[in-house]
Amino acid sequence: MKISGAEIFIECLKREGIKHIFGYPGGVILNIFDLLYEDKEIKLILTRHEQGAVHAADGYARSTGKAGVALVTSGPGATNTITGLATASMDSIPIVVFSGQVPTMLIGNDAFQEADIVGISRPCTKYNFLVKDVKDLSKIIREAFYIATSGRPGPVLIDLPKDVTTSKEEFVWPEVKIRSYNPRYEGNKWMITQAAHNIAKSKKAVIVAGGGVILSGGSRELRELAEYTNIPVTMTLMGLGGFPGTHKLSLGMPGMHGTYYANKAIQESDLLVAIGMRFDDRVTGKLDAFATGAKIIHIDIDPTSIRKNVRVDVPIVGDVKKVLTVLNKALKEEVKEQWEEVRKAWLKQINEWKKERPLSYTYSDEVIKPQFVVEKIFELTKGDAIITTEVGQNQMWAAQFYKFDKPRTLLTSGGLGTMGYGFPAAIGAQLAHPNKLVIDIAGDGSIQMNIQELATAVINKLPVKVAILNNRYLGMVRQWQELFFSERYSHTKLDESVPDFVKIAEAYGAVGLRATKPDEVEPLLKEAFKIKRTVFMDFVVDWKEKVFPMVPAGAPIDYMLFEEQKEKSEKKLKAVK
Repeated sequence: MKISGAEIFIECLKREGIKHIFGYPGGVILNIFDLLYEDKEIKLILTRHEQGAVHAADGYARSTGKAGVALVTSGPGATNTITGLATASMDSIPIVVFSGQVPTMLIGNDAFQEADIVGISRPCTKYNFLVKDVKDLSKIIREAFYIATSGRPGPVLIDLPKDVTTSKEEFVWPEVKIRSYNPRYEGNKWMITQAAHNIAKSKKAVIVAGGGVILSGGSRELRELAEYTNIPVTMTLMGLGGFPGTHKLSLGMPGMHGTYYANKAIQESDLLVAIGMRFDDRVTGKLDAFATGAKIIHIDIDPTSIRKNVRVDVPIVGDVKKVLTVLNKALKEEVKEQWEEVRKAWLKQINEWKKERPLSYTYSDEVIKPQFVVEKIFELTKGDAIITTEVGQNQMWAAQFYKFDKPRTLLTSGGLGTMGYGFPAAIGAQLAHPNKLVIDIAGDGSIQMNIQELATAVINKLPVKVAILNNRYLGMVRQWQELFFSERYSHTKLDESVPDFVKIAEAYGAVGLRATKPDEVEPLLKEAFKIKRTVFMDFVVDWKEKVFPMVPAGAPIDYMLFEEQKEKSEKKLKAVK
């Protein structure tokens, strides 16, 4: 029996195990929305903006490891997904976005709400499709999910012309066969053996773990490697949670706003074991001054990421989990070392650096420090929460002062740095984990980027908590203006336009709470966590607070500025300039 393209679409999603779609309706896609009206197996979550839909699908995917799905209409509906697609692409997140399109016979005629979304999205998707014939629909959907979730994950877009969704065809569930696409999962065994011997020879090794550890499900194998060889571990922003942040071997985050001891360890190391990371500029700083005395082992599933930014001595292309499994076995069977004795002096040095400059800030009894809020969130949750962030100072304070012990508990826009990501991502994560505490740590600037999604959270009875670190500025930009632009705060002061977040929350039917003094922070958090509704927490924090340490752009990563050294920092900045 022949069924319509819209029915084929629904059946394909069911076979892929999809339970939730995030989306927004429109004319050319109404055939699908009409079927979703009474469908009992798939629930569509109506967001208030298409960008919010894609970020919610992204949050769903990051927190579960499964593909997130968004469904939007043509033209502006499709173009509104681009920021979400680029966000997912930069961070290797598996989502599939379906966009409506004008009928095939009108494509290219500038029809109403037509946009070349395939052409527009090509640079920020792993792959995309324009379905021209309903006969190809099930095959394309099957391939899209396979491409999105295999190899190095990423977003895939499928453009659906209206006549494809109305035309009828026999349903076929095909096997996936893509001749030109063969991700490599098994690492080269000879290279893995070389890696094992390099680890054995090193005295001052450091593991740099990235998001690939989490995406591959390789956290247990990473911990086994670190504990067996006694190598300290630093995690990139995307890698936080891939190794326990409270572990004695944890160095926290490296790079521009990384810990003093992580950056010192990298720069003084004789071996870097880079796992599932791509040597982003925020991690490396000045490239020709990065880890100059270290050999580098680089494990990544994407061959284009290896040697792209830094020289590599032992390149291993493969899935992190699979490669680490073989590497751990090789270390135990082929290398005989007294690891504690080998690393004793190195770990002693690192502990001295930790004592010399721990992450810190100046506490105040009079004004709320944003770091204090993050610390209290960690203390009260004991790390048992899913944390999303917006982008800017709030993001860096969350990365510094919340200790992530488990994978998929930090959802943040790392590569693209998308303001407005955190709140809709929290909605997606809360939907995927209805019994988990989900908290978005936000800034007063970022939260306004997708604040309309309050309606989505409230209507769907999602008890997302939003902690707004309200400093009345675009904080990170203001910080750069203070340090690099002679305190000329051009268009970063929001004092005159910062809304009353408590009233906004209440207007949408959520709960709004506010704290203006340090002794109000803990009681407010406890109250918010008990409420089984969407809650906006407005923490009025010290506007002058900056994120430290900080490595100036273009400087080596051990060239760090600190809070208590303003005069020395200014001299350093002049030297960098």
